[in-house]
Parts: sequence; structure tokens; C-alpha cells
Amino acid sequence: MSEQIRIMVVEDHGVVRGGLVALLKTIPDFLVVAEAGDGREAVDRFKQHHPDITLMDLRLPEVGGVEAITQIRADSPGARIIVLTTFDGDEDIYRALQAGARGYLLKGMSADELMDAIRTVHGGGKRIPALVAERLAERMGGPALTNRELDVLRLIVAGNSNRDIGKELSISEATVKTHINSILSKLDVNDRTQAATTAIQRGIVHLQ
Repeated sequence: MSEQIRIMVVEDHGVVRGGLVALLKTIPDFLVVAEAGDGREAVDRFKQHHPDITLMDLRLPEVGGVEAITQIRADSPGARIIVLTTFDGDEDIYRALQAGARGYLLKGMSADELMDAIRTVHGGGKRIPALVAERLAERMGGPALTNRELDVLRLIVAGNSNRDIGKELSISEATVKTHINSILSKLDVNDRTQAATTAIQRGIVHLQ
């Protein structure tokens, strides 16, 4: 038998994590060496075990998945991480891959797809499904929001008025309107409601 691929599973839902671990344990060339329930624990466990492959959920308590990927790769640039998530918003994809993820799988994938992705990434390749790649291409082709525009957009999603946004960010209402007009143009939408909906659907802003 070939050398086993050492795997860490990072998932905050215990039942889902347990199911993944149980599945992986049935594969002779896979060895689960660590589990983690949040991003901070994932970073610590990676340092302890240095797995060949890390399966990383994006939405994690304490430290989010993208931040955990960033921290892990800061210490171990060669870390091979596959994002495994229910979220397929283009901004989620972009952030994860920018942080250094080598694969991105949606949790609806088959066991064969998961096994193939693990082996591909372990062998030095990347695994991004066609749908995910299409979303990423759309994201790469559009103008990026500035940090200030992201601040304004988050406050719009939270239901704040222009006046409230101005007070929160210590800027004038006129400046808020300028940022909103830029946001509408970049997101290719007509009003604040569409902007908020698009921001959530694309994963630009996450509801708490």
C-alpha cells in the first residue's frame, strides 16, 4: 500500500465533522490525524500535526476559515488546504483562493469527488469545480470595492440610513451618497435593496 495521506478536518458542526471523518477512515490511503471545531483550534492543530491535506470549512467561530488559512500558510507556505463549504458566493471563493486554498468543494459533492480532490491537491494540483471557476472569473472581471465602500455596504445590509452610516463612519451624508453611487455602479444594481441582496448572495457581506 502506498504511503497514507495525512488529513485534518476543520468543521464546527460536530455531526458533519464526524461524518466526514468516518468516511475518510474507510479509505485505505487516507489517515485522519487531527480534527478542529473552529479556526483558532485549526491553526494550533496544524502546528502540532502538520497534515498533508486540510479540509477547511469557511464559516467558523472564533477565527474564520479564510483567516485560519492565512495564518496557517504564514507559518507553512506549502500547506495544502481544500475549502469544503456550503457557500458558493464569488467573494467567498475569491478570498479563500487568495488566502492560498488549493481546492474549493461544495458540501453537496460526492464521496468520489472528495477523494479525487484530496489526491489531486496532495499531488500538487488544484481542484476547482467548473461552477466555482465560473463564479471566480466573474469576480475577477469586475471592479473591486474599496475598503470604505465595503464599510458602507455592510452598514446598508444592516439596515442603516445614510445619516446613520455617516455618523458611524464619521463622514458627511454627501460622502455617503457618493460611496453608495459607486457601490451601485460596481455591483451593477439600481438601488440600496438590490445592493444589499447582491452583497449577501455573492458573499461580500455575511449576515451574523
